[in-house]
Amino acid sequence: MAAGGSWISGEMDEYSDLDLILITKEKITGNKEQMLQYAKSFGDLISGFTGEHVDEPRVLICLYDNPLLHVDIKFLTLPELYDRVENPAVLFERNKQLSEIIKLTNAVWPQPDFQWIEDRFWTWVHYACLKIGRGELMEAFDFLSFLRMTVLSP
Repeated sequence: MAAGGSWISGEMDEYSDLDLILITKEKITGNKEQMLQYAKSFGDLISGFTGEHVDEPRVLICLYDNPLLHVDIKFLTLPELYDRVENPAVLFERNKQLSEIIKLTNAVWPQPDFQWIEDRFWTWVHYACLKIGRGELMEAFDFLSFLRMTVLSP
């Protein structure tokens, strides 16, 4: 078990969610019921659903009660830990398996493909300007969110 996100950056506050990484021997991603069984064993689970909407089916997004807490649980096997975007804080491990992988490999944050962005950017901006010109402001706001979430910082 490891923790990521604001836990490792030291920026947790009363509004933070908890990002956990649960390493299992056998891959359980794709088995939502088994993922939910693990989540239920951690506390008073109100709701849990998988993260396909953010292109991460290995994550179970959970809401717990007592206290009310948002917890993202990423289910990985040991080999899947080699490919990661951050070095999590190890909370529990057997035989230093997680620590060794973290020590021997590098976390790599995906970098934007600037040419991919450039090839599309001005057409997208023109599209947004058309929406503004037609008074379709909510569509223009949606477009700005798309730029921020999908193009500039996925």
